[in-house]
Parts: sequence; C-alpha cells; structure tokens
Amino acid sequence: MSEVPCGSTPTKWRFLARNRLIGALGAATVVVEAGWRSGSLNTAGHAAALGRPLGAVPGPVTSAASAGCHRLLREYDARCITGADDVREMLGESDTTVPESPAFDHERTRLCDALSTRTPRSPHEVARRSGLSVERVESLLGMLALEGVARRHEDGWCHAG
Repeated sequence: MSEVPCGSTPTKWRFLARNRLIGALGAATVVVEAGWRSGSLNTAGHAAALGRPLGAVPGPVTSAASAGCHRLLREYDARCITGADDVREMLGESDTTVPESPAFDHERTRLCDALSTRTPRSPHEVARRSGLSVERVESLLGMLALEGVARRHEDGWCHAG
C-alpha cells in the first residue's frame, strides 16, 4: 500500500505515510511485537487518532521487542490481547466461531510442519521450510501465537504442541 508509484525509492517518510493508510484502512490495529521506536507504533498512533480499536499483545517486560507493546498499553490505552477471542471482542463480534478458508488450513498445516517443538526457528527459516513467503509466515505466526499453537522465544518460534 502506497501513495507513490511502483519503483519509487524507499524512504523513511514514505513508510510513515504508508502507515497512515494502514491505520485508516483497518477495522482495528493489533500490535504483536514492537520495539520502543517501532514503525508499528506509528501505525497504531494513526489508528488511535482515527478512533479505531487498538490492541497490543504484551511480551516479557525484559524483552526489548516487547517495549512498544507495553508502551501502547500504558500511553495509548490499548486493549491487552491474549488470544483471538480478545480481538473478536474488541471488534464487537459476538460469534467466536470464525470459518477458515481451505487455503488458510493448507498454509497453517505447512507452517506447523515447519516449526519444531524443541528448537526455535526464525521466520526466514520457517518460510524456507514451509515454502511460504516470510511476510505470510510472520502473519500466520502472529495468529497461531494468539491461538496458543506457536510460541515466540528469544531465538525464534516453536510449535507449542
């Protein structure tokens, strides 16, 4: 998503402009992991300014990768998200059964097969093993973490199984 044509040189201000669009287009914003000065906080700030629901998944207070989420909870009054049901509640959806597409089931299976229950793996390694893009792997890992199927460690991700 961008306001500039394909092939334009990436710059910091263009990413910040894109974050404004992302914050405006989403029904809600949930930040799963963010450092103290993460671009995700910029997106969350735009969403909050527009009155969109804002959530954060807190991580360990000792992790620099969780500092941004804790900041959102403290400074932006974000909702604490501990699972998929919290997101549905934040969106005002009462039905907790969400139909999943066959494509999602297939990708989920590939991702779970690529995860180890013992050895943490980086999203790049999981992508290589699953045949999915790194972006798709990161998105699915966030969803699986909310469901309690995957766990984030300092060194990467493991299957919670």
